[in-house]
Amino acid sequence: MRLFWREQAPLIFMYTGQLLLTVYMCRLSGFRNTFDLVYICIVNTALFTFYLIYRYIRHYRFYRRLTRPLLSIDESAEFAGNAPLAGALRHLLQGNYRLYQNDIQQYRKKLNDHITFINQWVHQMKTPLSVMHLAVQNETDPFFDSLREEIDKLKKGLDTVLYTSRLDAFEQDFVAEPVHLHQLVGKVVAEHKNLFIRNKVFPEIQVDDRLMVMSDDKWLAFALSQLITNAVRYSAGASSRVLIRSDVRGQLAALEIRDNGAGIPKQDIKRVFDAYFTGENGRRFGESTGMGLYLVREIASRLDHQVEIESEQGQGTAVRIWMGITHVQAP
Repeated sequence: MRLFWREQAPLIFMYTGQLLLTVYMCRLSGFRNTFDLVYICIVNTALFTFYLIYRYIRHYRFYRRLTRPLLSIDESAEFAGNAPLAGALRHLLQGNYRLYQNDIQQYRKKLNDHITFINQWVHQMKTPLSVMHLAVQNETDPFFDSLREEIDKLKKGLDTVLYTSRLDAFEQDFVAEPVHLHQLVGKVVAEHKNLFIRNKVFPEIQVDDRLMVMSDDKWLAFALSQLITNAVRYSAGASSRVLIRSDVRGQLAALEIRDNGAGIPKQDIKRVFDAYFTGENGRRFGESTGMGLYLVREIASRLDHQVEIESEQGQGTAVRIWMGITHVQAP
């Protein structure tokens, strides 16, 4: 209703001015019958009022659509009513909507092609890295220690690229099933044994061997890998231990990764889950990409898990992933 009056306000003002001008001209021309002038004004005003009512009824659904918020982009082309203005606007928006859909389909195809290329490229790169790793794993010369370290960094970087590109198609690569938490932690820690050894950090596992949680084994392992890498990186030279433990509260289980390393400055703690945010520690530790905790949060969100973080600069950091328990095995 408010939009209707705003649109008709110029017409109402013009009609009022025209009516007053008509009365004034009649007076100037010598017409003195006040009753007839009032009658003429009432009849004209009544006709004008009927016109406004007719126009409002005819355009009611149109005005209602303009003032109601859109719930989806598809509703932008839905204008009901047979009024010429509503019909013309509907045809215009439907044409624009078709062009928009065509552009979206083209960009979606390009994006899918790009993701497919990235996935294929990552898999192609993993093959020579595996060969290089096998070639140097039994070498004892200190030179090969550095080479193994760089190979591990390349492998981790490729995994990050691969999992980042798969986030948009998460539902197609997701299997919800009971996961044995202790076995998963042991597998991920074993995969990072060289990282622990190089940084002289010892993993301490205190995960209940009976816990089974509902999650996706592959995605949860990748998220845990990101957290372990961060914990070891920021503990090197400051602490010799990274604690990985479980906690149970009702039907929820928490997997906590705690270190006693550099910690996170207070001003950075609210932004550590933002993509590409590295903060003060990112400037101190040059290998930081700002993607680790972002990926952990995105994966946890898609797995219906909750992530929380506690940290104090110079005292260390604790990250917890809360998951639903399927059952606790008998000892």
